[in-house]
Amino acid sequence: MLHSANPNKNRLTIRKNLSKKLSTIMNAKKINLKGIVIIVGNYGSGKTEVTLNLAAYAKKNGVDVSVADLDLVNPYFRTREAVKFLSNLGINSILPEDKYLKADLPILTPKVAGILRNPSELTILDAGGDDAGATVLGALTDHLSGKKITMLQVVNNYRPFTGDIKGCLKIGKQIEKTSRLKITGIIGNSNLMDQTEIKDIYKGYEFAKSLADESGLTLEFITSPAKFLPKLEKRNFLCPILPIKRELNFPWQR
Repeated sequence: MLHSANPNKNRLTIRKNLSKKLSTIMNAKKINLKGIVIIVGNYGSGKTEVTLNLAAYAKKNGVDVSVADLDLVNPYFRTREAVKFLSNLGINSILPEDKYLKADLPILTPKVAGILRNPSELTILDAGGDDAGATVLGALTDHLSGKKITMLQVVNNYRPFTGDIKGCLKIGKQIEKTSRLKITGIIGNSNLMDQTEIKDIYKGYEFAKSLADESGLTLEFITSPAKFLPKLEKRNFLCPILPIKRELNFPWQR
C-alpha cells in the first residue's frame, strides 16, 4: 500500500519556494547603482532632489556615497543647498569653497577631478539643466575617459518640453551632444510637487516605460513621494521605486 506524502512537509516546501521567489522579485526591484552616475535633465525635472534622495537611499543600504554638485545653472535647486542634509548622513559632498556657494560660475575644483580619479563605491554627479548645464560635463571628458559611466536622464511628464516622448528625446539628444556623453538610462520623476496624487505616479510610470521602450534605454527606476509607497500596488511596476522626501525648497519657502 502506498503512503501519501506528508502534507505538512509539502506545504513547508511550497512556502519556502514562494519565499525565495518573492525575495528574488524584491531584490530585482532594488536600486543597485554603483560607480560614477551622472544625473541630467531639463529645468524643473527634479534631478537635484532625485540626486539627494538617491544618495540617501544608497547610504542607508550600506553603500559608500559621494555627491559632486555640477549644477551651475539653476539658482534655486542645487545640491550645495543641502550640504547639512548630506553631512548628517555621512555622505561626502564635493562643493566649491564657501565664498562660491551662491555663485553661478563654471567652477570645477581639484576636488571634483580628484573624486573622478578615485570615485567612491557610488559617486553621483548632479549636472546642470538642459544642454547648457551639460556644458560642464563636456569639460570633464578627459577625467571621465576610460571609466564606466552611467548617465541617467530625469524626466517629469508634467513639466514643459517633456510632456511627450518627442520632447524628452529631443532634450536627451541635446544633452548628449553638449556633454559628449551617452545617456544610458531613464529615471521617471513624474510629480506635481505638493499637488501630486497617487494616480500621477501610475501615469508617470507608464510614460517613463514608454520612453524607455522608444529610446531603447533602461528604465532604472521611478520616484514617488515616500508617503504614497504603502498605497502603491508594487506588482504593477517592473522597476524599482525611489521614495522621495523633499529636501529642497524655493527661497520664499524657507
